[in-house]
Amino acid sequence: MADLTGALWRTSTRSSSNGGDCVEVADNLPGIVAVRDSKNQSGPALTFPPAAWAAFVRQVITRS
Repeated sequence: MADLTGALWRTSTRSSSNGGDCVEVADNLPGIVAVRDSKNQSGPALTFPPAAWAAFVRQVITRS
């Protein structure tokens, strides 16, 4: 399990502020990008290598 101490969580600028389904991302930690459910901030987080996260984001942008 990754140590997420010091994670700076942020939501997408495209997320709605009315309680919609959102995720938060912390990309300030060395060697990992963490993703969690914004409605369950004390719940589990998924972690990815930065290169894998960047590839995912590129695919999302390409398909939207």
